[in-house]
Amino acid sequence: MATLLRIDSSASGDNSKSRQLADAFVAQWLAKNPEGQVVVRDVNANPLPHFTSETLGALFTPEEERTAEQKAIVAIGDELIDELEAADVVAVSAPIYNFSIPSTLKSYFDYVARAGRTFKYTEQGPVGLVNKDAYVFSASGSFLENTPYDHQLPYVKTFLNFIGLNVKDAFVAGGQALGEDGEKAFSSAKDRIAEAV
Repeated sequence: MATLLRIDSSASGDNSKSRQLADAFVAQWLAKNPEGQVVVRDVNANPLPHFTSETLGALFTPEEERTAEQKAIVAIGDELIDELEAADVVAVSAPIYNFSIPSTLKSYFDYVARAGRTFKYTEQGPVGLVNKDAYVFSASGSFLENTPYDHQLPYVKTFLNFIGLNVKDAFVAGGQALGEDGEKAFSSAKDRIAEAV
């Protein structure tokens, strides 16, 4: 049975355009995979702790020497990585907040980036270990894609590729605060989803 891991991060709930794009993708995916399973990881509804010196200390302490508190910290990342490794396809929905991603999604990325699990260092540079396909769904108030202000989509693609996720496509709805032009961009992104899945 195929599994789709959906990672949502918008704080706008059902009004989120990035979530609505992901909704359309999931519906299309389930139509083609009627026995498929969708696992939802909503980092807005269930935010992860930010990385601190305690987090790094726990990760770099040998397993047999970790305190109970350190084991609990490491277990957070273990659960997320297990979930990621078990998926066949990954869908990431993210708005642009202040030119980048929500901090909740950044925390998720921090926890799943683990040397020896999701990537490894080699003489030729880092190599991702997750090895599966991913799709990205993005929305913003104005049209930022391919401008100097868009640090979101390039970053998300770079990170996902870093851990071995092959970004098959990104669906972007810019201009969501600009009325009719934003509505057209959203409709266009939804149309592309119907064609891509």
